[in-house]
Amino acid sequence: MIDWKTIAAKFKEADAILIGASNGLSITEGLHLFSDNAAFEKLFGDFKQKYGIRCILQGMMAAWPSQEEKWAFWARLIHFYCGLYRPTPVMNDLKAIVGEKDSFVLTSNGEGHFELCGFDPAKIYEIEGNWLTMQCARPCHRTRYPSLEAAEKLWDAQQSGHVPAQLVPRCPVCGGPMDIHMGAGQRMIPDVAARERFQAFLKTYHGKKLVVLELGIGWRNQLIKAPLMRLVAGEPNATYVTINLGEVCIADNIKEKSFGLDGRLETLLPALREALISS
Repeated sequence: MIDWKTIAAKFKEADAILIGASNGLSITEGLHLFSDNAAFEKLFGDFKQKYGIRCILQGMMAAWPSQEEKWAFWARLIHFYCGLYRPTPVMNDLKAIVGEKDSFVLTSNGEGHFELCGFDPAKIYEIEGNWLTMQCARPCHRTRYPSLEAAEKLWDAQQSGHVPAQLVPRCPVCGGPMDIHMGAGQRMIPDVAARERFQAFLKTYHGKKLVVLELGIGWRNQLIKAPLMRLVAGEPNATYVTINLGEVCIADNIKEKSFGLDGRLETLLPALREALISS
């Protein structure tokens, strides 16, 4: 039995909320990077047949034969999952749960949905990059550039899995190829400014009542889950709320100030929202 009354009280008392999110949230919204499912077949069946890619992640990391083909893939991906994106019920529930409290988002998801839903971009740290920005592929410099408008133009101009060569994004400094920020692999330029803002948020709420709300993060995740549990262990007034389907993992040293909710985000987040309203 979930103790919604106590959980709701923790959120109401909180000075701030730190959201950690990974693939489970994306999957809830219908974006599955690792699956050769019906959605992938519908969007990328031609790429699958021609190049043998069997999921979105393979396409993101593929060694494409040409820039025209690489950008045809990215333009289609960004168009459907960013350009056409509208806030989903689960994201609307999350915004309502946060309400007017100060918050920060730490996520390995790169599709930009938090920003597209109205979360403050200055309070988001996408640690593995972002589809909405691009960089020099070499990189010859460390500036990142908006990619959505360029991707939409490429989507409009693409034919048979290619974009026109003259529209392929080029580095404004060296003239070389560009990469989507999340697809740059080891060459990806780190978002130092976002990391520093995240550290400033943690400093601001050190010792205060901080709720860490973790969404769809498996126990193997060392980029977000492990650091968040260490953070909760070191913060005497922190509360840890983790939601995941079939895999709820809480370190022994923080169990007394944690709540593990096993279930679907689209079921448990509206229940939490309702508990906050009724409490």
